[in-house]
Amino acid sequence: MSQVTTHVLDAALGIPASGIAVALSGPSGELIATGETDADGRIAELGPAALTPGDYRLEFQVGAYFAASGRSTFYPRVTLDFIVTDATAHYHVPLLLSPFAYSTYRGS
Repeated sequence: MSQVTTHVLDAALGIPASGIAVALSGPSGELIATGETDADGRIAELGPAALTPGDYRLEFQVGAYFAASGRSTFYPRVTLDFIVTDATAHYHVPLLLSPFAYSTYRGS
C-alpha cells in the first residue's frame, strides 16, 4: 500500500469526484507519482510504500473536472503541501472541493 493516499469529494454536489489527475512531488520538487481518482473519488496507490521524511506536495488538476461537468471554477488546480515526519506512518490527505472553495485535513 502507498504511504500517501487521497480522496476527493465534490462538496457542492455531495458525491465523490472521479477523474481528477493528481501528482505527488517530493522534497526536491521531483515527481514521485501520478494517479487519477476512481469512481469513489479515491487514489489508493499513489507512490511508494515508504517515503523519507520531508516536505511533499499533492497537486490536483480540478479545472478539467469542473469543465467536464459544465461548471466554471475559480481554481484550475489545488496544491496541498504537507510534511512526512514519520517514515512508517500512513498519510491520507483528503480534499473537499467545490467550484469556489476547498478544504483539507489529515485523514486516517
